[in-house]
Amino acid sequence: MTTPVDQEELALFRDSVIKALETEVKPHYEAWEKSGIVPRELWNVLGNAGMLCVDVPEEFEGCGAPFQYSVVVGEEMARLGFGALSTNVMVHSDIVAPYLTHIGNDEQRQQWLPKMVSGEAVGAIAMTEPGAGSDLQAIRTSAVKDGDDYILNGSKTFITNGQHADMVIVAAKTDPSAGARGISLFLVDTSLPGYSKGRNLDKIGQHSGDTSELFFSDMRVPASALLGEEGQGFMYLMRELPRERLVIGALGVAAARGALDLTIAYAQERELFGQKLAQLQNTRFEIARMETEYRVNRAFVRECVEAYERGELDAPTASMAKYSATEMQCRVADGCLQLFGGYGYTTEYPISRAFMDARVQRIYGGTSEVMKEIIARSVLGKA
Repeated sequence: MTTPVDQEELALFRDSVIKALETEVKPHYEAWEKSGIVPRELWNVLGNAGMLCVDVPEEFEGCGAPFQYSVVVGEEMARLGFGALSTNVMVHSDIVAPYLTHIGNDEQRQQWLPKMVSGEAVGAIAMTEPGAGSDLQAIRTSAVKDGDDYILNGSKTFITNGQHADMVIVAAKTDPSAGARGISLFLVDTSLPGYSKGRNLDKIGQHSGDTSELFFSDMRVPASALLGEEGQGFMYLMRELPRERLVIGALGVAAARGALDLTIAYAQERELFGQKLAQLQNTRFEIARMETEYRVNRAFVRECVEAYERGELDAPTASMAKYSATEMQCRVADGCLQLFGGYGYTTEYPISRAFMDARVQRIYGGTSEVMKEIIARSVLGKA
């Protein structure tokens, strides 16, 4: 049995997160969006504010807080319209850190987790390649054993935090003939020779998000960098993906709340045909529809968060959370922008960013199509 989360303490933590974001992020976010990346020092600021890897155990300098606290950090970033930042922090805190916590040995945890908590080290995970996205078994990056080292060769793309990363979890083939059983994971120190990063990719949304190409050219990494056991990488990826997908769903729900709040305020101020926009039946019905969709998904995601904390969240249910919440987020963002009319299509109004930032949520972490297949298999079996 897990200890119930003290909701009053969680609310106080949420308030502290909001205050820190409004002070440290909000005044600068528009400039970061225009420059195409957040500054590296922001990670140290977030670490000092206690917003990174909050559920990392205290022995590794984390807070040892329940998972819900980490969800709160991402939720408030997404709700306030900082979609790119919420994605960057989600990868660092809710993907990379749990891999280390659950799979790494004590030496690996001591090497990286305290630095990730403080923001001294930024984490990334490199699975996707130019020719392998949702099909992880098709990756071509190789890791060949050579004495006490492995030699990495290959490339990755669409890697969140790739520009700022100090450590990247890299999925590579250690046995190309073994299919999924030939994939291993490595904790790659980006300061080592043979590692290089390409351009920060120019995206239609999440403009300040750090999303990069990575290259490994005869990169020699020590055998101690192997995460877990050789050949077990695919199993580890499948085991850890439910948390990633759940958090993406939580970000989608929170972002929808932020878009709705903007639109409700606008509808109560804007006049059309001698009436407030909020008085027109179409506006009222659209807001009613979107508010209902938001609340239904919020309830389901909360149920999944509690299941994860109990160790009971399975892959199909996590896939349902991501699929349903991110599809809802895009419908809400689109519906909200429509109510803004022409103003919604200008970057002057933040609803436009909510619309553009939402679109990738249905792609990364497993596309909606992949989520539906996982769900279908759990109900109908393989085709």
